[in-house]
Amino acid sequence: MLLAACATTDPALEAAGRLAAEGRPEDGLRVLEETLRREPDNRAVRAEFLRRKELFVAQASNRGDAARAAGDAQAADAAYRKALEWDAASPRARAGLMMLEAQARHSGLVAEAQRLVDARQPEAAGVKLRVVLAEDPRHREARALLRRIEEQAAQAASAGLGVLKASLDKPISLEFRDANLRAVLEVVARTAGINILFDHDVRADLKTSVFVRNTRVEEALGLILLSNQLDKKVVNENTLIVYPNTPAKQRNYQDLMVKAFYLANADVKQTLAMIRAIVKTRDAFIDEKLSLLVIRDTPQAVRLAEKLIAAQDLAEPEVMLEVEVLEVSRNRMQELGLRWPDQIGYGVLQGSTQSTTLSGGISQTVTNPGGTLAPGFVDLRNRTGLTTFTANPPLVLNLKAQDGKTNLLANPRIRVKNKEKAKIHIGDKVPVITTTAAVSGGFVSSNVSYLDVGLKLDVEPQVFLEDEVGIKVSLEVSNIVKEISVSGSSGNTVAFQIGTRTATTLLRLRDGETQVLAGLINDEDRALASKVPGLGDLPIVGRLFSSHKDERVKSEIVLLITPRIVRGLARPEAAVSEFLSGTEAAVGSAAARAAQAAPAQPSRPLPLPAPA
Repeated sequence: MLLAACATTDPALEAAGRLAAEGRPEDGLRVLEETLRREPDNRAVRAEFLRRKELFVAQASNRGDAARAAGDAQAADAAYRKALEWDAASPRARAGLMMLEAQARHSGLVAEAQRLVDARQPEAAGVKLRVVLAEDPRHREARALLRRIEEQAAQAASAGLGVLKASLDKPISLEFRDANLRAVLEVVARTAGINILFDHDVRADLKTSVFVRNTRVEEALGLILLSNQLDKKVVNENTLIVYPNTPAKQRNYQDLMVKAFYLANADVKQTLAMIRAIVKTRDAFIDEKLSLLVIRDTPQAVRLAEKLIAAQDLAEPEVMLEVEVLEVSRNRMQELGLRWPDQIGYGVLQGSTQSTTLSGGISQTVTNPGGTLAPGFVDLRNRTGLTTFTANPPLVLNLKAQDGKTNLLANPRIRVKNKEKAKIHIGDKVPVITTTAAVSGGFVSSNVSYLDVGLKLDVEPQVFLEDEVGIKVSLEVSNIVKEISVSGSSGNTVAFQIGTRTATTLLRLRDGETQVLAGLINDEDRALASKVPGLGDLPIVGRLFSSHKDERVKSEIVLLITPRIVRGLARPEAAVSEFLSGTEAAVGSAAARAAQAAPAQPSRPLPLPAPA
């Protein structure tokens, strides 16, 4: 009875399995959980509960991921929270909820950025979009909207349109000659409806001459400050502060920002070198493990660095190379005729003696004719034991013909990055043993090295624009021609004679174009005749006194290579490949322009303010 009870399946396990099969796994978990409350020491139920709970949490997380990818935030939230009900520490479910919250926050920021764009506030919209992209660089809507803002900003910069404030877009005409600078700026401030503050180091006796007509206030202000070696800082929406454009004042007034760039493809060291060479950034840090670049500079310089990195941090092109190598080999051999002995001797053959004992104790010695020559010298005056001999068999009829055909096909496919080398080896590694003996003798060491024999193909592709691929190809086909045995003091050493055919070329193909490389031909004809001198040269009858061997070996190697571009060379967008970069002294600053504004104000010069 005890054995039968142990063998019986627990009812809770049966119920959990049945409910899971009916599509109600959570109800099955509740059954197992209730059983564990009653029987906390039931190991079988505990193990099954943990297994099914882990499976349920994983399935719920999968449903949440699928719903989140499909854009159904409500279903994804419900799935993640269901997973957390059974495993409150599930990192996957927690991460999913955080992603949902981030997506909702990002959607709100993108919507707000769109409203700012519609309200003609692209700078504020760009700030919000950069917050989104800093957390999710792949956010499509944010990337598309920011790209549109940057394109509009590039067009606006080329047309001379500013973005400081709507009041600075007003047209203005100024005609002053040797007027006090502060008085001129006061006229500009009254026209634009803004406040202008002066640093205490701005000289009060500065004079300026300006003649502009129908020009935007912002551009006129910029030209006046630039011509007097001054600069400005925006304090708030309608207040500017003017200060001398000196390094000391720039350090006091110019805001700096820190930006971290996580590079996906570019080499972080090369990117740092580019930023230091073009942007002139001194405060920079890199982390090669994370491919992280951190810079600290002015906002204008950081914007410039963003465009440079966007133009450089592009995915490397990749190519799938389809290679077909075909080796066609044919060999024919025919050997026909009579092979006569090439030597006839006259001498003493060494025999062998065999002794046997007969019945009665009588010994009998029998001498058998020998098959080897006796050593020493022969006295030709005593012909005893001399005999005529030749090799055995004395006559051989050769009737042999061979015909062979071999086709060797290799069809590898290999994926290679741009300007990276790929190697293909199809063949064998032949061991070569090298024996080294000590000079004093007594010590012998052997070293085993391996020689690659077969097909070796080295390729290095380079992807160009217009879907073209340049390929550097090196093909080598080798085989063992024969083995060579070398005798030494420590024994025989085997060496190999290797036959090699090599081809190296550089070609340029279009995507999907197949190039055939052929002509590596090895053609050998051998004719060998073994004949009796004189008799073998007789016509017709000479065939009875000769043996002829004709052999022909011909092989050809054909290489077909087809590049297929997996990822092409991406051309950067116009907004990041060509843009204004400021001046030598102010990297990334806006260009000084004086474009005509509309509608135009009358060209009547504005009066100077009354002296205080």
